[in-house]
Amino acid sequence: MPKYVIEREIPGAGSLTAADFQAISQKSCGVLQELGPQIQWVESYVTDDKIYCIYIAPNADMVMEHAKQGGFPANSVAEVRNVISPVTAEE
Repeated sequence: MPKYVIEREIPGAGSLTAADFQAISQKSCGVLQELGPQIQWVESYVTDDKIYCIYIAPNADMVMEHAKQGGFPANSVAEVRNVISPVTAEE
């Protein structure tokens, strides 16, 4: 199943509180339950003004539907084509 990186522009994201993140996570998980098991949230990375999320889904349309139903921005959705790391240099 394809993996996607979603860029969400959220000014002040890095200053959100633990309670804010809990509420956002609960909303996201609720929408995911409604959409079914074919879409999964893996994890997210928070920077000052953006959140980068990793999702597994059958297509980008489903990722966009999650954003729409959850009221989350999805400024960019890109399919991951490959994964590299320092281990790649050793192969």
